[in-house]
Amino acid sequence: MSVVYILWLREVKKYLRSLFTAMFSGIAMLWDRQFGFLKETLVAPVPRLAIMIGRTLGGATVAVLQGTLIFVVTLIAGFRPVSVLAVPLAFLVIALIAVIFSALATAIGSGLKEMQGFQMVMNFLVMPTFFLSGAIYPLEGLPRVLAALTRIDPLTYGVDGVRGLLTGRTHFGVALDIAVLLGVGVLFVAAGAWRFSKIEA
Repeated sequence: MSVVYILWLREVKKYLRSLFTAMFSGIAMLWDRQFGFLKETLVAPVPRLAIMIGRTLGGATVAVLQGTLIFVVTLIAGFRPVSVLAVPLAFLVIALIAVIFSALATAIGSGLKEMQGFQMVMNFLVMPTFFLSGAIYPLEGLPRVLAALTRIDPLTYGVDGVRGLLTGRTHFGVALDIAVLLGVGVLFVAAGAWRFSKIEA
């Protein structure tokens, strides 16, 4: 039982680490704004879309690397994926999760000027997103309201996709999970780019 609990805890921490790292990448932008580095970046002869995408990919890269470390720990603890070929696809899903929430953090951080405001928004956004994702409890048998909320949570599809690829158990289907993540990713990147373009140099 203790081994099962450890593996479950490692799986939860893997999703939580990627989500938190991606979302809190927006704090780096607020730090850059406070110390003037963001202003220097914005006046550079570079399209703002390129700057926003670079920041988003940078935050996503850190999140994926931390998720990789957690995955290695799960392998040491005894977890084995159903197929070695599924591991790269699972990391593709993790990368999509990281890009989505890094872009969301950029969109939110672009409209805020104080660190306290960003932290307050994150507290009201990150934890509900995580608890509704199915990383802690199964999605089957939920009350109707909770089931509806889980379906509009993009992290739900990320968790389901990674779980389906690594363990073979999926709720929505891996193809649907990836399709939803791609659609939400395009939407969030576009929203983040639009909000970032409104920042005054």
